[in-house]
Amino acid sequence: MEFLTSLISDYGALALAGVAAGIIAGLLGVGGGIVMVPVMTTIFAASGMDEAVILHVAVATSLAVIIPTGASSALAHHRKGAVSFELLKLWAPFMVAASFLGGISAGLYSSLVMRLIFGVMAILIAVNSVVPIQKRMMQNLSDSATTHRISAAVIGYISSLMGIGGGSLSVPTMAALGRKVHQAVGTSSALGVFIAVPGALGFVLSGWGVSGVPDFALGYVYLPAFLALALGAILCAPLGAALAHRLSGEWLKRVLTIYLLVVGVRMIMKAISG
Repeated sequence: MEFLTSLISDYGALALAGVAAGIIAGLLGVGGGIVMVPVMTTIFAASGMDEAVILHVAVATSLAVIIPTGASSALAHHRKGAVSFELLKLWAPFMVAASFLGGISAGLYSSLVMRLIFGVMAILIAVNSVVPIQKRMMQNLSDSATTHRISAAVIGYISSLMGIGGGSLSVPTMAALGRKVHQAVGTSSALGVFIAVPGALGFVLSGWGVSGVPDFALGYVYLPAFLALALGAILCAPLGAALAHRLSGEWLKRVLTIYLLVVGVRMIMKAISG
């Protein structure tokens, strides 16, 4: 009975995280991984999963969830005419290549390095949402195809290692390059799929046969957690997309900023403490 209660509690928490991720994915054009990865690391650690693979499994599973979530969110934004196919053509090929590289090379990074990458980037994303550091850094760059392609490759690689859809990086990048916010959000939702598919595939390959990975996993992708998260995320992504065209989303951005700071600091402290 205690095992069953724990199981229901764990997967109930994952399903709720999926709901939150789906709403945030649609509302802000992010894949929701910034919510799912920290929740999974906490639950996996409590369940006794090998510490050496916890973050790898969380990141890989998050990317797998982003595939249907991003597709659902992107379709909702496309119906409202907010997806730029011009930007998709520029960004997608370079994101696909860089994301796959991130996933396939993840096995080379230790748990400590993965936590540091996630923690530092979470803090930088949070700070950038308050102080437009990225916009200031990019203000002298031209809105050229080369700028877009380099941006896509960098964002694709980092996002793959964090298990996110890249919206928290690509939306401000597109905005800095002169695109309207709603178009950036809608296009970013679609690009999340181009990050998630090759990234998840890379994690499947790099995690195949690795010691410590739980049963019912494909490489690093943990299927039970994927199913629990995906259900809530898929159902709620269109709701977030609908809200995005009615709300400014500023209040949620503030909450997300605080959340990112807390998560980032916790990840770094965990890495330092070992």
